Amino acid sequence: MTTESRRTSLLATAALLGVTACWGSTFFLIHDLVERVPPVDFLALRFSIAAVLLLVVAPKAVLRLSAEARRQALVLGGLYGVAQIMQTVGLAHTPASVSGFITGMYVVATPLFAAVLLRNRITPMTWAAVLLAFAGLAVLTLDGLSIGYGEAITFLAALLYALHIVGLGAWSNASDAIGMSIVQIVVVAVICLVASAPYGIVLPDNGRDWLSVVYMAVFPAAIALLAQTWAQAHLPATRAAIVMSMEPVFAALFAVWFGGESMTVRMVTGGVLVLTAMLIVEIGPRRKIEAEVPHIAV
Repeated sequence: MTTESRRTSLLATAALLGVTACWGSTFFLIHDLVERVPPVDFLALRFSIAAVLLLVVAPKAVLRLSAEARRQALVLGGLYGVAQIMQTVGLAHTPASVSGFITGMYVVATPLFAAVLLRNRITPMTWAAVLLAFAGLAVLTLDGLSIGYGEAITFLAALLYALHIVGLGAWSNASDAIGMSIVQIVVVAVICLVASAPYGIVLPDNGRDWLSVVYMAVFPAAIALLAQTWAQAHLPATRAAIVMSMEPVFAALFAVWFGGESMTVRMVTGGVLVLTAMLIVEIGPRRKIEAEVPHIAV
């Protein structure tokens, strides 16, 4: 690996860490907001604002995409949008801690999909990092686990998230990152609007809730998906999934700093395991962690 490619790889990892920090910052905000605004209505509003923002800022980016890139972005947006709805529906039927753990199973599903769909070679070191991250997620989030409707639909959402990560790894490139992000956000917004339309969309009724929605539309939605799309043009899918497993670690930190929760031994232990998994793939032996991701047409 050349010095320039190594620098780009580190920058992409930093971008993904920023993305996961943004996602982690939303947990205690969403927990409070959905007590007044139905979850699917919140998603529809959040991604609609994000879509409008990106279209206003970079309206020509979509036009510069090739027909193939647009089709790929439509597929990726569909995967992400359906996963968002399924995770939200599942959360209504299962404890938040269990939902977080099951959603985090994309860390395991991603290398499996990458191996099967892209014929990537996953090294033993990478599998060790995956299992370590998975163990960290279990320690960090899991209080108990029973299998029911909520758990099943959340597991399906995790599989869709894994497919989205693999798809971004295969199809994204730095030059098309803005355009592909816009298409994905628009597709997610449309899916969420359709899901919420039958019962009407409930809007926030106070300035504090609107501020939360706008923050989550701008940073954890619009900017985060843009950064993820660009970063995954430079990182293998499995490595990206391991880095993104830091999301519940950031969620725990924000809950302690701003949500009034107490730091526990379990939080620290789970966080250290996940962080160790990420360090294994970042500063371990500099051999290839995965084969080059091939380009797949749609």
